[in-house]
Amino acid sequence: MHLAVFQFELHIPGAESLKDKRRVVRSLKDKLHREHMVAVAEVAFLDNPAVAGMALTAVSRDPKHLATVLDRISAKLRTLEGAQLGESTREILSAGQLPGDDLADDGSPLWTPEESRDPPPSPKPGPETTPETR
Repeated sequence: MHLAVFQFELHIPGAESLKDKRRVVRSLKDKLHREHMVAVAEVAFLDNPAVAGMALTAVSRDPKHLATVLDRISAKLRTLEGAQLGESTREILSAGQLPGDDLADDGSPLWTPEESRDPPPSPKPGPETTPETR
């Protein structure tokens, strides 16, 4: 499994209000999702009508496919009407590079059992936990 992450700034010079900005951002998000099956979100500059910080992700078995998808999206973003592509970064991660088991880099848990959303595993009934032996 591979995960593509693409972060970019979108400059919207014609936007005079957050409503103007939302119109452009929503249209772009819908279009990218529909045409490329990616998840897209506005993640930065939320209160600035002239700039949108955006991020998108996609998952695939084939990293070459993800690179092609990101190339197509980059090309599309460079030709947008009413907005201009600013700084961007892209990364394709393999499953081995993704964090797992909710552990920090040093191997310690990221949160305590009390903070976890998942309930702790209950003990399996065995000879020592049956009602008759209590």
